[in-house]
This record gives sequence, C-alpha cells and structure tokens, in this order.
Amino acid sequence: MCGIIAYHGHRQAAPILVNGLRRLEYRGYDSAGIAIRGEAFEVRKSTGKVQDLEEVLPANMPGTVGIAHTRWATHGGVTDDNAHPHLGPERKVAIVHNGIIENATRVRRHLERQGATFRSETDSEVIAHRLERAVTKGQSPLNAMRTALKGLRGTWGVCALFLEHDELVCARNGSPLVLGETDHGLIVSSDPQPLVEHTDRIIILEDGDIATYSTQGLAIERLDGGQSDTAAITMEESWGEADLGEYPHFMLKEIYEQPDRLRDTLTFEALNDSLFGDQAAAIFDQVQAVQIIACGTSYHAGLVAR
Repeated sequence: MCGIIAYHGHRQAAPILVNGLRRLEYRGYDSAGIAIRGEAFEVRKSTGKVQDLEEVLPANMPGTVGIAHTRWATHGGVTDDNAHPHLGPERKVAIVHNGIIENATRVRRHLERQGATFRSETDSEVIAHRLERAVTKGQSPLNAMRTALKGLRGTWGVCALFLEHDELVCARNGSPLVLGETDHGLIVSSDPQPLVEHTDRIIILEDGDIATYSTQGLAIERLDGGQSDTAAITMEESWGEADLGEYPHFMLKEIYEQPDRLRDTLTFEALNDSLFGDQAAAIFDQVQAVQIIACGTSYHAGLVAR
C-alpha cells in the first residue's frame, strides 16, 4: 500500500514529512521519496526503506512546503525513477499519487504524440504532465487539477505543489486523504497516523472532494464545481495505535497484539447485540457447520476456530 504525506505551513517541512513517512511504514512499500519547494523543487528518492531515503537527504533541506510518498509498485519496476514525487516536464509541478489510473497508457501515448517525454514507467506521471500543461496555460492550481483529472479513469488520492503558486491542492476519488489543520499549517496524509502528534481535529475528504490550502487558508469544493459539506471530526485515541512502541518492527508488534485484538473484537463487536441482533443466540444454536474460506495466512488464522 502506498502512503502520502504533505505539509504547507510555517515550520521546516522535511522533518515533518520524514517523520510522517515513518508512521506510514506499517502499510508496506518498496521505495520512498520527498520534494521540498524552494526556488526550485528539491527532490530525493530511494528504493528500500525510509531509512534509505534519509541517508540520501542533504543535511540541510530548507523549505516550509513539501510532499512525500511511500510507493508499492504497480506500474513499472522498483526504481528511483518510478518512486514518487513526480515532476512535470518543466519541473514546475510536483505530485504524489495513490491509486491506479486505468487509462494511463492511452493518455500517455496521446501526450507523447504531442511531444511529451516521460521520466518513469508509472501511471501517476500522466497527472503531473496534464497538471503542468493546464497551469502553464494560465489556469489556477484548483482549476488545473480539475482539468488534469478530467477524463481519467480509476482511483486517486493526489496532492500537488506548484513552483510558481502558493497552493497545495489535493483531490480524492477512491483513495483516502485526511487533512489536519494545526497551529503551524496543514498536514495531509493518506492515513490518520502521521497527524496524531499534531492535532486531534481532522477532515476526511470524500470521493469527489478537492481541497486547496495556501496562506489564505483552507477551502474544500467538489471536483465538479459544487460545494462540499465535508466537516472536521475529532480523531479517536485508538487511531494512533500504529506506532511501533517498544517493538523493533511492525510484524512483531502485530503478532504480540493478536490476543488483544481478538479480545477487543469479541468484547466490542462479536458479543454486541447490534451486530447479529437480539436473536443471535437462538440462531447460533441451530448452526450445524462452519465453513472457513480464506487465502494464505488468513486461512491458517481461521483454523484457530477449530
């Protein structure tokens, strides 16, 4: 699973982004990258772990606006070039994207016939090209994002920065994006985890939402131009439980937490009358067989029921 983290605020972006990537490591990934906006976009990418990315970061990477990403390869191999963020051809736009653009091959060929040259094998890079073309023609970042996504088929959680504009623009369709407003700026993530230490008030974008943030504040609209009714909610404490804590890696953490997770499930879900109804006991008394259907390790976990 891929992970997104973006920041626009008053603090140095790189430490916030790297820490956010660490909190997203439990999702699984094969490469990572970061882009900081300054006079130009400073981009660093690396295959492997977030630690490998940290080793190629300069000692000083100044800038208060940036985006970062952990990638799980779907289109193209595990290479530095295929890692996000992706830039437009003139390096005036930087994007990170979760999801799959189903008609990316057709869109890519169309752009290549018009002279475009791609740096990666990914489906995501077509968004960067279309976005930069739109903003270069004079469209605002918000409308440029609308233009870039128009006609694309598939899913996206996408965040974009613009070299010549202040805005951070994010859009969702089938791939989660969560916004957290803090006293020092806005943090956007594909998961609540990176936001836990910064704020407990979050906005979960709905499919079709497009959010724009700048020094003027935050605005959320619909991709079709309508008004969004998406509102802030309070984050629950349990949403921060993906921290490593005392464990050296997430696999060990998940193994040792299994008894607690099973106990929580039985206590708060399986034994709750609202889940199966108040006639559950009578119905279960009539059950004569249970079929366990699963794949891989999930099947072995299911066999615990025996």
